Amino acid sequence: MTDLPSLIAAFTTLFVIIDPPGLVPIFIALTQGMTAAQRRAIAFRACAVATFLMFVFLFLGEAVLTFVGISMPAFRIAGGVLLFLTALDMLFERRQSRRQDNADSTIADEDHDDPSVFPLALPLIIGPGAIATIILLTGQAEGPADMAAIAGVFLFILLIVLAAFLSASAIERMLGKTGINVLTRVLGMLLAALAVQFILDGLRTSGIGF
Repeated sequence: MTDLPSLIAAFTTLFVIIDPPGLVPIFIALTQGMTAAQRRAIAFRACAVATFLMFVFLFLGEAVLTFVGISMPAFRIAGGVLLFLTALDMLFERRQSRRQDNADSTIADEDHDDPSVFPLALPLIIGPGAIATIILLTGQAEGPADMAAIAGVFLFILLIVLAAFLSASAIERMLGKTGINVLTRVLGMLLAALAVQFILDGLRTSGIGF
């Protein structure tokens, strides 16, 4: 995991799952009408909560699997299927529409004045796909150095998310709706290929050779 190709693969997987560019319009919708200071506070709070959740799943995720009797090959296959479905959502715009629906319902609810925990941190940043990916990557880790590398990759992506949130208005003007849609589809294609690789790895480690 500490070699460069593995780190690049981990970064690519987590990046396309979390999809910082795709979160930008949702962040703008959830913080509509707020001051710049309020937006900054929500951005920092959401990323802080996401970091906490990341460490929880990083260190306890595999223990939970062991407790309920799920093998890592089985989880790799299931995780790969989940990632592939996420990729299909990205390719056919279902994912962004669902995120926008969540954002709209949150805005309409007066009890949700602060969207930093829900829905930003969970489930938009740390969703099922990200949780599955974290557990899959930790299952491949071979020591503390690998765990530290995974945590470092995830923290770097969260910094990108934070930067995207803080620059949301400028990014929206620069890319436009068409640019964000094109980027989301490209990331969806990459994610589909990585999902198939997870499934093949799970089948291989379960004793089915390819």
